[in-house]
Amino acid sequence: MIEGEWLNAPAGVAEDGGDLLVTAVQGSDFWRTTSYGYDRDGGHALLAPFAPEAAIEVSFVADYGNQFDQAGVLVRRDETTWIKAGLEYCDGALQLGAVVTHGVSDWSSAPVDWTGREVTIRASRSGDAVTVRARAAGEPWRMIRLAPFPVGVEARAGLYCCAPERAGLTVRFTNAAFTVPDETLHP
Repeated sequence: MIEGEWLNAPAGVAEDGGDLLVTAVQGSDFWRTTSYGYDRDGGHALLAPFAPEAAIEVSFVADYGNQFDQAGVLVRRDETTWIKAGLEYCDGALQLGAVVTHGVSDWSSAPVDWTGREVTIRASRSGDAVTVRARAAGEPWRMIRLAPFPVGVEARAGLYCCAPERAGLTVRFTNAAFTVPDETLHP
């Protein structure tokens, strides 16, 4: 597990073997303006410095099912420039997606049947972009998003979770580690 600092302390953090159990505060979220008309910067994220040519992988068990429960990886420059990617329960289905924020947020998602499985989200920072990939329990990587990100700026990255609509969401993070960036965009 990465050594980092909490952006917005969660309701609870516990260790279980090598896993980290993180309990979100009701109302926690990351979002900026688009369509909803509000700005939220109260999600929980364990962040560490993220080098310009590096990748981070965050693994967790997707075992939640309340509206807008979410977990994954957060790459952050500041409150107006960030990327969150992972799984979110929305409109009755578990969705794999990403929110890219440069002043305002955009959101892309697609349903997946990964409930109860260990999921890994990988954010690879190289040049002027972050490439986001995901997989469940040893399946091949799926490319989720290629997003612009400022070249050479200081940034932080790590695991995150949010529970905008309810109290009591606990996410089991099984790994969070920095590694080398992807060698190519396409295998």
